Amino acid sequence: MTELLKHCRLCPRACGADRTRTRGLCGADATLEAARASLHFWEEPPISGKNGSGTVFFSHCSLGCVFCQNRQISRREAAGRPLSVESLARTFLSLEQQGAHNINLVTGAHYAPHIIAALRLARAQGLHIPAVYNSSGYESPDTLALLDGWIDIYLPDYKYYSSYYAERYSHAPDYRETAVAAITEMVRQTGAPVYDEHGLLLRGTVIRHLMLPGLAGDTAQVLRDIAARFGDRVLVSLMRQYTPFAMQDWPELDRTITPEEYHEACALFRDLGLGGFFQQSEAVSESFIPAFDGTGLEDIPT
Repeated sequence: MTELLKHCRLCPRACGADRTRTRGLCGADATLEAARASLHFWEEPPISGKNGSGTVFFSHCSLGCVFCQNRQISRREAAGRPLSVESLARTFLSLEQQGAHNINLVTGAHYAPHIIAALRLARAQGLHIPAVYNSSGYESPDTLALLDGWIDIYLPDYKYYSSYYAERYSHAPDYRETAVAAITEMVRQTGAPVYDEHGLLLRGTVIRHLMLPGLAGDTAQVLRDIAARFGDRVLVSLMRQYTPFAMQDWPELDRTITPEEYHEACALFRDLGLGGFFQQSEAVSESFIPAFDGTGLEDIPT
């Protein structure tokens, strides 16, 4: 694990930082940090199910979207607490004991070696529920190859088609080609969606697209690209929940999605024959964002 962190190329930024000595562009060093572990009931229906998805929120992020809802934990100086691999494995087992349908790993690319080690340990101790890799879509196929066999369900974003918007809002003009390559690898690993007898997802890839204000044309291109490339091998989640927090520097994003914008995108979704979910809830308030206070993390060292 240490060798992968000494010249880190785990994410597409490929900054080459020696994370045993300093922090990478993502903000992470060699110490695993997380901010919360809990049952989450607001994922797509076959992931949250009745009991909830066992969600672990990791600190830091390699993408850095200006509109990030979880900015408290995604920035370089992020909230979070140190956690050993053994503690992370115990956290997984605790979530399973609470009735979680799966283990939901939120933004963990920069901790991929730690996650693999924790999954190996937890499965040796009896963990049997699926692992979900919840991602911005900005992933390295080489890192995803390391996860092959450990992840059952991929939950990536496909945020932008336009390199202009990807650069403006996420400082990643290569976002589309990077995300397409990553999702292609995810679909190769999982194949088409597989459900259990209760309709819960056991295996597969669910692509999320969060609509942004004024980007209806970009949304249309994303949906068309998904349909052309992946067809019925994936599920698609079209999301309306964009919430503007402190967007003074990007006034064009300082509003919610209108019903008309969303309904037009839903119509195209249907016309393209995509399968999946309409996340129709309007933007949420800050009170709906979880408290990133270490809740649910097992045996955090002092």
